[in-house]
Amino acid sequence: MTSGKVPDGGILYDEKDDDDDDIGAAESIPSVLSADFDWNEGWKNEAGLTGADLIAEFVKHLPNAPGVYRMMNAAGDVLYVGKARSLKKRVSNYAQGRVHSNRLSRMVRETAHMEFVTTRTETEALLLEANLIKRLRPRFNVLLRDDKSFPYILITGDTDAPAIYKHRGARARKGDYFGPFASAGAVGRTINSLQRAFLIRTCTDSVFETRTRPCLLHQIKRCAAPCTHEISKADYAELVAEAKDFLSGKSQKVKEEMAKSMNAAAEDLDFERAAVFRDRLAALSHVQSHQGINPTGIEEADVFAIHHEGGLTCIQVFFFRTGQNWGNRAYFPKADPSLNEGEVLGAFLAQFYDDKPVPRQILLSQEVEERELLALALSEKSGHKVHILIPQRGEKKDIVGHVEANAREAHGRRLAETASQERLLKGFAETFALPYVPRRIEIYDNSHIMGTNAVGGMVVAGPEGFVKNQYRKFNIRSTDITPGDDFGMMREVMTRRFQRLIKEEGIPDRAQPPVEEEGFPAWPDVILIDGGQGQMTAVRAILADLGITEAVTAIGVAKGADREAGRERFFAAGRPDFSLPPRDPVLYFIQRLRDEAHRFAIGSHRARRKKEMIKNPLDEIGGIGPSRKRALLQHFGTAKAVSRAALGDLMAVEGISETVARQIYNHFNDNGSDRV
Repeated sequence: MTSGKVPDGGILYDEKDDDDDDIGAAESIPSVLSADFDWNEGWKNEAGLTGADLIAEFVKHLPNAPGVYRMMNAAGDVLYVGKARSLKKRVSNYAQGRVHSNRLSRMVRETAHMEFVTTRTETEALLLEANLIKRLRPRFNVLLRDDKSFPYILITGDTDAPAIYKHRGARARKGDYFGPFASAGAVGRTINSLQRAFLIRTCTDSVFETRTRPCLLHQIKRCAAPCTHEISKADYAELVAEAKDFLSGKSQKVKEEMAKSMNAAAEDLDFERAAVFRDRLAALSHVQSHQGINPTGIEEADVFAIHHEGGLTCIQVFFFRTGQNWGNRAYFPKADPSLNEGEVLGAFLAQFYDDKPVPRQILLSQEVEERELLALALSEKSGHKVHILIPQRGEKKDIVGHVEANAREAHGRRLAETASQERLLKGFAETFALPYVPRRIEIYDNSHIMGTNAVGGMVVAGPEGFVKNQYRKFNIRSTDITPGDDFGMMREVMTRRFQRLIKEEGIPDRAQPPVEEEGFPAWPDVILIDGGQGQMTAVRAILADLGITEAVTAIGVAKGADREAGRERFFAAGRPDFSLPPRDPVLYFIQRLRDEAHRFAIGSHRARRKKEMIKNPLDEIGGIGPSRKRALLQHFGTAKAVSRAALGDLMAVEGISETVARQIYNHFNDNGSDRV
């Protein structure tokens, strides 16, 4: 196989399971996919050929081997990534004009260069293709647009008193992970109920180790307070084991044991203890009531259904783990209308599992291309056998039907929302006399308390509503700004935002009509500023200094008399300030944009302020890591006591040498005298 370089990184594989039907994939995982690839160009295009003629020349130099190919335009942008069992046969179809849609015809015409990489097997090619599509986002491929990571529940395994947390990202910490859940809200609700049912702590390890008395959660019966030994280690370990059993699908067993304990306490006339078990049982019932359907015949599966209509495709996925329903999510992939539902669903699945754990069963609403190949590739990737099924009868068929109904409903909601948003954006353009309907609006707001912990917030809206992965916060860094100077804060935010944008994207030419871009544009068409004439004067001066006055339209939104909603004043260049009628839909739209910016800025400010409030003075001392800080707090009780300690007392702490003790002492004492 050709050695080489995968742009932006390779495919990541999950660790091998220990189940009976493992297929030994840990040894057979293609190591080449996690390495770097050199793309083999095969033949140098010195004659400047394009389109089918160019592809025909490349075909002469291709092997009859599996691999992946990239088609690029004259600017070097990747148009399409494809895989093939035989590169020579697949690519020759393009050279001979064997394309069946306008989409492929346009792609062939625009092709000015191709690159190839061979693989050992077709399954390797399939995995590499999905990996590259997600990273390069070629214009003519099916694209998975919403690819946020899924949250999990983590029960830690690296402390004597395990905690339960919401977790995203790499599974670096030792412990048991349960999920995936469809949303952070579903995880939060489940953890809240599990707290009431199993009394497991949710505090951080640093808080746990420094507690001297039980916290409020213990008082309201949501934590057993292992921090202050209100419960023995053995009893707390039993609670943790019950929680793991419940999350592992043994919920009925856990509930039966709890019911026996409740009845036994009642027979012993220990009604207070019986009431505790009663409340815990109620909490478990609450968890399962929020999970909707819980099929008895599905232990571990993801269920997919697709609905395509009106140029929009919706793919709904439900997650079932340990016999429980952990929620669902709707996706709206970008796909050419000429593709049928099976083609879109097959391409979506390969990308979906590129960086996610694969269940043992995948249920689909309809047949997809190369289903057996996809199952084999996912089996190799995950290290266990994966079955991809299209149920024809029974409970699994009913579940797929339920998912299909959800896909249709989500599709209808998105169409309605998109149409409404398009009308509002069109009305916005007419209200402010814009030359075209904006595709990207950025809204800015600041938040602080008397100038402290100042944060600038930027939210983004487009044709499909708020685009949350484009939100940005700016911690105000300048020391020259007078506390509470909103003009100075906005100046810093705008300067940092647009200096970086110019560096990364250049300045667009607004004299030309905007070209329909693939994906979401980087440059805003409009910026909305929460402020009046003073703020707008400052913003326009910044835009002028950066030379982008013509590149973006700036509009100010000032609160009306008595700060009453509906009486806002608008400030735009070249016209006097004005208001909109109280019931104008565009006014409601702008209010919603401004309120979202306000919410985001305040939330960012509160998070920064909270971080400052809980910051430990010991964190400011160089060389004091978590272990030494823990030892100091356990010895002295509080950071304030550490600050008052004599040098000899500091040296008495385990792990604190004389040098470190003197460093700590000098940090809190600047009079130069040592108290021993």
